[in-house]
Amino acid sequence: MEENKKESSTPTNNSNNNTNETKPRRDRPERPKRAGNPHRRPKAPTQLENGNKVVTEKEINGNVIVPDKDIDGNKKTPEKKNHEKRTTQKPKNSTPNSKQKSNPHPKKPNLNPNQNKNKNKNSGNKNRRNNKNAMGPLSTELKDALVENRTANDDRMNPWRQVDVSNKNKIRFTPLGGLGEIGGNMAVLEDEDTAIVIDVGMSFPDETMHGVDILVPDFTYLHSIKDKIKAVIITHAHEDHIGAVPYLFKELKFPIYGTPLALTMIENKFNEHKLKDDVKYFNYISKRKIYDIGTFKIEFMHMTHSIVDACGLAIQTKAGTILHTADFKIDHTPIDGLTTDLHRFAHYGAKGVLCLFSDSTNSHNPGFTKSEALVGKTFDTLFDLAKGRVIMSTFSSNTHRIFQAMVRGVAVGRKLCVIGRSMERNIEIARRLGYVDIPDKNFIEPHEVNRYPDEEVLVVTTGSQGEEMAALSRMATDEHRHIKLKPTDTVIISAHAIPGNEGSVSSLMNKLMKAGVTVRYKDFENIHVSGHASQEEQKLILRLSQPKFFLPVHGEYNHIAKHAKTGVSCGVNERNILLMSDGDQVEITSKYVKKVKTVKTGKSYIDNQNNKEIKADIVNDRQKMADEGVVTISLQINKSTRKVVDKAVVNTHGLIPIKEAKRFSHEIENIIETLLLNLKEDETLSVKSIQEEIRMAVRKHIVRTKRQYPIITPTVFLT
Repeated sequence: MEENKKESSTPTNNSNNNTNETKPRRDRPERPKRAGNPHRRPKAPTQLENGNKVVTEKEINGNVIVPDKDIDGNKKTPEKKNHEKRTTQKPKNSTPNSKQKSNPHPKKPNLNPNQNKNKNKNSGNKNRRNNKNAMGPLSTELKDALVENRTANDDRMNPWRQVDVSNKNKIRFTPLGGLGEIGGNMAVLEDEDTAIVIDVGMSFPDETMHGVDILVPDFTYLHSIKDKIKAVIITHAHEDHIGAVPYLFKELKFPIYGTPLALTMIENKFNEHKLKDDVKYFNYISKRKIYDIGTFKIEFMHMTHSIVDACGLAIQTKAGTILHTADFKIDHTPIDGLTTDLHRFAHYGAKGVLCLFSDSTNSHNPGFTKSEALVGKTFDTLFDLAKGRVIMSTFSSNTHRIFQAMVRGVAVGRKLCVIGRSMERNIEIARRLGYVDIPDKNFIEPHEVNRYPDEEVLVVTTGSQGEEMAALSRMATDEHRHIKLKPTDTVIISAHAIPGNEGSVSSLMNKLMKAGVTVRYKDFENIHVSGHASQEEQKLILRLSQPKFFLPVHGEYNHIAKHAKTGVSCGVNERNILLMSDGDQVEITSKYVKKVKTVKTGKSYIDNQNNKEIKADIVNDRQKMADEGVVTISLQINKSTRKVVDKAVVNTHGLIPIKEAKRFSHEIENIIETLLLNLKEDETLSVKSIQEEIRMAVRKHIVRTKRQYPIITPTVFLT
């Protein structure tokens, strides 16, 4: 019978069990059968011998289902779940008499994967039960404490969430200078009713602006909102923050708020510009005091910088609190002992800051900016090395730097000579206000320098940026009236070149070297330290303020872009940071910050010799003359014959070499004669029309032959 062909015999003795028994098939669901494979294991028997009842086994996906019927009088009982976890399951296809050790492959027991998992899990539970130090479940009190701490940390790290998002008030911030450049800082903060101007600074021209001494911002936008401007706020007394105030007051006048030092320096400028009566607009501020200016409440907060009495601003508006650092660094050992008022930043930060404006000048510098006190130690070394006179040049507004040099000069027995108009004025103001405490007996006049031995003289002067008319430059070219440089002199330049002034500083260094003096510039590490914050100081202000919105200010575009990345690393949402340029007007609300429009900006050119503006077209003509040259033509024309009387006089400057002047003059004469011959007889001759015709004809010739565009000035006389 066919069934008998498929069945396999059960061994009759135990000695053959291991040799005849077949290993049960491994669990392979969904795997197709491979017919005729010689390596395939035979199926388990479907019939048992020795009087046992034949049971037909069913298969599902290759797995044998064991019936629950009696086999050899033994009832098959399903195993309980808990029992399965603690016992090892026998192979499904083995006979009742077979033992587990008869498995021909003992290293691969036929265990269900779930059974292995349960076994391992059970083993872990057993180990944990045996561990006397195992912790029990978390208590309700502990869970509550964890939740409360998470909430407290979240509130502490995001205090800006206290800003009322239902507040529909708006404010606008418009930088008119100081972005995309170094210097010229000026900005406007306004709402519907009130506007304030923050700083009115000047900047320096580049080499293409011939005859220009300083640049001041364009005040066009201020004229358009002059009716709601309530005040000018001055953060500190550097020229790039106050230098343009006199030029603004010649056009518009507003109340001006600042520290005593800043307003006293502005008063000196007003005296030079014949604006003495405008000191009535001055309001001397006290730090940590709140001033009501229109709809704004403004508090001045002390900041350390390279000038005394620098301030940051806390401005409370209808939309929320605005913090403005102005120029700053965080110096924990300042010369006057007055550190940055970090407490106020933390105070406003805890209450929720809507927006932070922060100085970006040194945003590429890692770490911390060095303390001003380190420069004094360098001065000690330099004074010890000096064998003759010491001439120290730095920024005239860097009161702490000047004070340190003077104190050390007096300590080694040197008399102090101050040279340079701005230096003299600033030191006089600082002494008058008590910032520099040095007795009069230590000072001498420039004409008295030669009366003292060289080793007893310290000269403090201007010109660290290589300005042509500054005192140090005139000394280097032997043009100064009182100071003639000697080989024994030591010149200390305690400053770094402002971006754009590198060429001027290098030229000054060359002149000093040719004069034979010893120059101390960058060969000593701490001969100069910056007054602006590096990355770690910027991070500290960001963490103390924890603002919702962040707008980097003061610096070129690469500076503010780097500062923005620092802001993101300190937890400010990248979408809440905006990079601005001069003229970009930004709207700030409790929900968003966005650019809304662009206003007119630019620079006015100023000649410091007469404190007057130079029109832009004049500066452009100067640049064109320098680049392309000038051609002047003078001639006399007979009105009746329409011919040139004698010869035209042609002069050129910056266009052709002298040896080619005669040939060029002959070419111009031929062009003019041809032009006059081609004039129509009925045309009325006029000086203006003939000059324009000559200008156009000569321009075409020069462009065609020289590829240049000079300024051409013909002068015609009709007879």
